[in-house]
Amino acid sequence: MNFIETTLSKKIKEAEPTLDILGADRKVLQVAVQDFTNYLNFYRNLENKETNIIYQTKQIEQLQKEEPAEFDSSLAVWSSIWLRKWKERVNLSIGKQIAKETSKAPENDSKAESTWTKLECKEEIIRIVASALIKNAELCGTQIIAENIVKTEIRKCPSQDINSKEHVLKILNNALRTARETTQKTGPLIAIMVDKRYYCEVNNQ
Repeated sequence: MNFIETTLSKKIKEAEPTLDILGADRKVLQVAVQDFTNYLNFYRNLENKETNIIYQTKQIEQLQKEEPAEFDSSLAVWSSIWLRKWKERVNLSIGKQIAKETSKAPENDSKAESTWTKLECKEEIIRIVASALIKNAELCGTQIIAENIVKTEIRKCPSQDINSKEHVLKILNNALRTARETTQKTGPLIAIMVDKRYYCEVNNQ
């Protein structure tokens, strides 16, 4: 594990000792690392070229060395708030539960997915939408929620020229509005499928 993963796993474990961060509950850590990276991107206003995980790791290590007590306290608070949001926003599904739900997806989903892959600035749009979620106090699942919002807007606004400036701005504006509305909702926003076999394997170890 890199520095971010190691540090976050420790804090999350302290806040919620029952979690098996390195085992059955490893998905918690994966999403937390993703969210913490987006959180830093938002508050440190990094340039796009510097938002990769390697750069973030170096920055966090430097912060930890310069002000260890403040860093430790801030990360503990963030981890506690994030875990509370995780319990509120995430619905874990075992086995075939999600498969049944996805089987009801619209027929144009495959077309929307194809359009999605052609969108040249999708990473930048997702980053902007994720920042909007964080600005409105949504800390958990920011990457997952942002990507889902953008894909939904693409389905709503089909276009022959997905990368035209007008179409991209329309998708972005609609996605930002949806992001703000999403933060006002209560209850789960994310469904994560967990392989039942994996839990069985872990429990039998």
